[in-house]
Amino acid sequence: MGNVALFFYIRKNFYMKQLITFSFFLSAGMVAFAQEEDTLIETITEEEVFEIPDDPYVRNTYNATRIINGHSVETLEKGVLEFRIEHRFGDMAGDNGGAQNFYGFDNASDIRFAFEYGITNKLMVGLGRNKGTGEPYRSLIDGFVKYRVLHQKTSGMPISMTVIGVATGTYMKASEDISQISHFPEWQHRLAYSTQVNIARKFTSWLSISLMPTFVYRNYVGGDDVNALFALGGSAKVRITPTKAIILEYYQTFQESGIRTGFKNSLGIAYEWDTFGHNFTVNLTNSKGFIETQFIPYTKEDWLKGQFRLGFSISRKFMRG
Repeated sequence: MGNVALFFYIRKNFYMKQLITFSFFLSAGMVAFAQEEDTLIETITEEEVFEIPDDPYVRNTYNATRIINGHSVETLEKGVLEFRIEHRFGDMAGDNGGAQNFYGFDNASDIRFAFEYGITNKLMVGLGRNKGTGEPYRSLIDGFVKYRVLHQKTSGMPISMTVIGVATGTYMKASEDISQISHFPEWQHRLAYSTQVNIARKFTSWLSISLMPTFVYRNYVGGDDVNALFALGGSAKVRITPTKAIILEYYQTFQESGIRTGFKNSLGIAYEWDTFGHNFTVNLTNSKGFIETQFIPYTKEDWLKGQFRLGFSISRKFMRG
């Protein structure tokens, strides 16, 4: 028995030493990385961030391929792989928020992990997995194709434009209640789609504005809903430093009067920090989900009732070397 106790004591201390060593090197690496990026940020100029000498194209209309919920006009460059983590907490106030839920931090409305890739400088694709809000879906897979049709130039072309096609599907267990949307009588009822034309212009070095007419189609909806839904999104980015910006995003839905009741329009505000390979966004929004087929048709929360939540996104680009 003494030998057995000695074995577990040695093994426990071995793993503890390994954990301490790993934590030390991880912390040291993060500190070194942060110092390196801080040095880069301190020495960079506005022209180096936003302009390339003798380049006819206007760059960095938006700093990332996403705004808050929806897509921006930007596409990844050829050969660039981007990994994204997006998280959204619960209501900060209102009936479901407050101190008892630590102002939403005790809950997770949705979580998304995704890989996105630039096939060419104009064409990119992406694949993601969403926890799902549960209203009405969980366990969602999303995929998209995005193509840049127009690119704003310093002289000549006044706008940039991309087109985006999105498809989502859920593999959640079908509900036995036939009155629920998640009952899924047919497999295709698990699918939804959206198409968007994203039009943007960088007016000055500090102001960019975009319009995003979007069409959403869901194969299966409730009796008080409609399969096809149109929305007009709008966004503005106000740059406050070469690497930091404030972003606004809003989607106005259009529907037949009296059919869709209790739904709200998606509204968000975000603080963005771009750090050469990484992009950080901290946001407040009344939307729970991320993808166009979720936040456009299924937002029910009201800002005026405190039904908004904190969220963040982190993306990391990997260049083909």
